Amino acid sequence: MITPEEWWGILGAYNTAIFPMQIITIIVAAILTYFLFAKPGTKTNSFIKAYLAFTFAWIGIVFYLILGKGLTGNYFWASLFIIIAILFVVDISAKRIEFRIPPTKWQKYLTIFLILCTFFYPLIGMLLGHYYPKMVILGTLPCPTTAFALTLLAAAIPKVDKKVYILLLFWAIPLPMFAQIPRFGVYEDSIMLVIGIYSLIMLVKNWKLIGKEINE
Repeated sequence: MITPEEWWGILGAYNTAIFPMQIITIIVAAILTYFLFAKPGTKTNSFIKAYLAFTFAWIGIVFYLILGKGLTGNYFWASLFIIIAILFVVDISAKRIEFRIPPTKWQKYLTIFLILCTFFYPLIGMLLGHYYPKMVILGTLPCPTTAFALTLLAAAIPKVDKKVYILLLFWAIPLPMFAQIPRFGVYEDSIMLVIGIYSLIMLVKNWKLIGKEINE
């Protein structure tokens, strides 16, 4: 088991090594989010899936296998995120997932708020005393990227793939409760935990409807 100091050290070294990839991934995420609201449709869906596939593959390969070798369970987590990336690639043609903005007002505004929270991960981290390069950033690190993906999937219900949804939940709920927050002091991961719980509730609530939509 690594210490909190070692964990933050690995994170800082990783962020320094990959700069400016963080800026690129967060800008692309912002552009895709804009198009999701302004021009939803097949092309936007495909671009979002391609983005998520790339970022999760990057996290699995670059973060866990190359630069984060000292992290506990790095091979297991690398495999998880690479599988998630593959599922998003497959869905570009399978079209089980249809990203959209929810029609109901409360869910629409909640989705907007949760998406903004994933973008604000670094700002919230700064308020907690975590400055660059020891920042958790959307697109290149697993927690905000998972939170972003789950927010989009929860909004897309019933047009979702249960497999990728469940795999993301496997990371989003247990990790902040048992590792990230109590062991390493990554309190900004409370965002992912809240999004994970909300996404789980939405999945359970709509489980039968999702299966019906996929079979059709």
